[in-house]
Amino acid sequence: MAQDKAAMAHPALEATAGADQTGIPRLLAIMAALRDPKTGCPWDIEQDFATIAPYTIEEAHEVADAIARSAWDELPGELGDLLLQVVFHAQMADEAGMFDFADVVENISTKMIDRHPHIFGDESRDKSAEQQIKDWEAIKARERAAKSEQGVLDGVALGLPALTRALKLQNRAARVGFDWPGPADVLKKIVEESHELVEARDSSDHAHLTEEFGDLLFVMANLARHLDIDPEEALRMANAKFTGRFRSIEAALAATGRRPEDSDLAEMDALWDEAKAAERA
Repeated sequence: MAQDKAAMAHPALEATAGADQTGIPRLLAIMAALRDPKTGCPWDIEQDFATIAPYTIEEAHEVADAIARSAWDELPGELGDLLLQVVFHAQMADEAGMFDFADVVENISTKMIDRHPHIFGDESRDKSAEQQIKDWEAIKARERAAKSEQGVLDGVALGLPALTRALKLQNRAARVGFDWPGPADVLKKIVEESHELVEARDSSDHAHLTEEFGDLLFVMANLARHLDIDPEEALRMANAKFTGRFRSIEAALAATGRRPEDSDLAEMDALWDEAKAAERA
């Protein structure tokens, strides 16, 4: 108990004394104390929007990871880490006189009300999920127009993971008719791009090779869209499959007192096939 009282007496926490000691007010006060130019944390003080942005993306992925693993006991902590990122950005903006956390909350609250006229307005709630998606997109289009985003592809965030951004760009273009008729046409394009990649491989131009590889990935994302597959989810599943099978290789080698580096490709390939067969058994 004495230690708790000493901790509360720390100068950095005295800045929170006038704030509600629970919930969001407490977190905002803690963040302000961490950024205090005189008594705050040197690391936190040195950060800016650009340096914090990668952490924001990382924390969002960790939330998704906890959900994918059904790690519900970890999810509150991961969501807290993500919330901290929002508070961090809001605090830096407040210091710069740009906006504050209340503005962030007001913005998203207004947006949710505006985008759900069938709940908060006079539109009928009796509509399908498909119609709701169309209405949602129409509302977002009006929002983009209000922000002078005239181009079809305007507003697709540059900071998105490349695969996710590829899908969004393709969906936007498809809405105005710029799309292949079906998966068969996309598959033909994949064959074409594969041949171009092979040709680029045989050249000494690494930049061109990178370009052709990117083209192939972009078309693969388009195939996923036409097949109604989430490519991120498909790749996550492939990653999990690879991880499981490789760990089976490690376990088999460990049973003989060895590690992968003590083996060779032929043996590990055979163990891989055994792990693959075990999955199907």
